[in-house]
Amino acid sequence: MWRESHCLNSDQKTQVAEALGAKLHILNCKNEFARDFVAPAISAQAVYLGLHPISSSLSRPLIARRAAELADSLGAQAVLHTANRSQNTLRRLNGSLHLLGYEGLYGSPYDLEPVDRAQKQSTLAAAGIDLLKDRSVSGDSNLWCREFESGILDDPEGHRVPDTLYLWSAVQENVEPVTISIGIESGLPVSVDGQRISLVDLIAGLNKRVGPYGLGRYSGLEHLDNGEKVLELREMPAAWILLQTYRHVESACLDAELLREKQHLEQIWVREALEGRWFGDLRLAVQAFLGTCAERTSGSVTWELHRGGADTRSIRAHHPHYIRDRELWEKRSIAAESSAHVLRSQNQA
Repeated sequence: MWRESHCLNSDQKTQVAEALGAKLHILNCKNEFARDFVAPAISAQAVYLGLHPISSSLSRPLIARRAAELADSLGAQAVLHTANRSQNTLRRLNGSLHLLGYEGLYGSPYDLEPVDRAQKQSTLAAAGIDLLKDRSVSGDSNLWCREFESGILDDPEGHRVPDTLYLWSAVQENVEPVTISIGIESGLPVSVDGQRISLVDLIAGLNKRVGPYGLGRYSGLEHLDNGEKVLELREMPAAWILLQTYRHVESACLDAELLREKQHLEQIWVREALEGRWFGDLRLAVQAFLGTCAERTSGSVTWELHRGGADTRSIRAHHPHYIRDRELWEKRSIAAESSAHVLRSQNQA
């Protein structure tokens, strides 16, 4: 997958498939991706070490599941991909296929015999495929995220993303402040400005509405299989505001001690997803705990967006733990404490 202006259309994909002697299959899994992978990530507050929301870790298990199903339906004997050792996709696809119990062969020809970018482009050009010859970085794009890495971004000590790569978070000149309200029901984002909407459309719409304010850009290092780190940059405006919204609503709905334990388990959930163990028992067990918390998380947050930032204007919960009148709360608290003291004195007498 690649950024929209460089993404291959159906005709170009057909051209590539024909040049490789392959049959093209295109699967639309947007709703499945949003429902089964993004929604759990929102309730898990799936942010890697506080640096950036995870993204490809969510799409890889879905790709693996659909590839395995397609391979079985076609009677194929193997599922091959093109990830190499400097891409976390390698262990995420392989790990997912393993946990899914796929019985055919699977893996990447570049695992043990890597091929550099220039050689790949040269070989593809010789086969009549030169549609991606001008790419300067590797990219991954889905409903939740647009990500950039490798190429001109290889060196963490010196990197700059060309402004032309950013689409969702390109800052618009003279953008005016605006308010936006997001509703959560039982842990699921369901509405924008009071209008109920599917999760797919909600995410797509927020990327367009939030991005022009320059919100939702992330950069950070992510570890490889053996612990080395690589640089990844991404833009995720909808993820930024949805994760912030969710944290505010759940903080209004859940007990403080429950929230502390949830935050601990969130990073376990993130680790299992990152390491290609989405279908593993530990992530599923943690998901059950998070699901219990999500059932109690309902409310809304109203934001005021302005260029380069956002401020909350309203935090509401259906069954809140917060107080709205501190002085009244203090009076009631003292009165309740006094009544309890009097009752204890009477019982002792």
